Amino acid sequence: MTGPRILFVCDAGPTVGGGHVMRSLTLARALEAKDASCSFLAAPAVAHVLAAFAPEMAQVPALSGEPRDLAKAVEAAAFDAIVFDHYGLTEREHRAMSQGWPVLVIDDLADRPLGADLLVDPGPARRVGDYDGLLPDEARLLLGPSYAAVRPEFAGLREAALAWRGEPVGRLLVSLGLTDLDGITGRVVERLRPRIGEIGLDIVLGADAPSLPGLTKVARRDARLMLHVDTPHMARLTAEADVAVGAPGSSTWERCTLGLPSVVVILADNQRPAAQALAERSAALVVDAAAPDFEASLDRALRRLLTDADLRKDLAAKSAEICDGQGASRVAEAFLTLIAARGG
Repeated sequence: MTGPRILFVCDAGPTVGGGHVMRSLTLARALEAKDASCSFLAAPAVAHVLAAFAPEMAQVPALSGEPRDLAKAVEAAAFDAIVFDHYGLTEREHRAMSQGWPVLVIDDLADRPLGADLLVDPGPARRVGDYDGLLPDEARLLLGPSYAAVRPEFAGLREAALAWRGEPVGRLLVSLGLTDLDGITGRVVERLRPRIGEIGLDIVLGADAPSLPGLTKVARRDARLMLHVDTPHMARLTAEADVAVGAPGSSTWERCTLGLPSVVVILADNQRPAAQALAERSAALVVDAAAPDFEASLDRALRRLLTDADLRKDLAAKSAEICDGQGASRVAEAFLTLIAARGG
């Protein structure tokens, strides 16, 4: 590599999941494709995700994901620019850790001051005004799903996947986050099993997911279930699925890239704006895991998705309009341009 050295500072763990690391990995690979050299500040939870999905990625050890330990670890890193994808860090930490080098912040909360020279927020409902008073005046904003970090293999399968959306349902993808918050994957699968006939279930979750032991036992006696643990084959699974039940996190943009008709399950308050925007654009059916009628709402949404081919075609077309899978390359180009302008 002959380009700039870029350090990534991400969060991961049981409460925040692995999505921050996964989308940062996608951006890191897009940057490396353009001759940058990338490394990750690796607290134990981040290192765990990297070991599963990118063992070749350079790492700088950190004791934890807490700001104090991250700041100490940064002192041992050599870099020309820095990327933050960590909700627990604010402008103060960004500026202190960056040591004056260019800063890219990936965010989807707009709830705190950020020390960004370049801000990426892929939320479909995000507006420039949401960051008023939270960014330096000279900061550039890249907003909306066209800047979502989607792995290139999704874009590579896009044309073929979109060509047959709306066909009869043979496979249903369940992807509610690697960490399986509060065992939601098991709850959803148990709700689906008596309602899907002979449809196959591809279930994606992490090795530490609380639902995994129970689902492993169920899969032994239910041939429809196929478990995919820390899978590197998410693009193929998404392309081959006919419908999905998923969370409104980073995987939303993967499903949109491939036009996969989906029921989106809200798992946290910060997911509501994106989920609502998808619903308003008729790009997904949305249910709320915290709602008193969650199970009944899930049943209704699933029934609509399985029985209405016209609905599936419409959801596929509307979701594919939202994201084309090229966001990581766009962000990488913008950041490298900024770094070059700053003399990096």
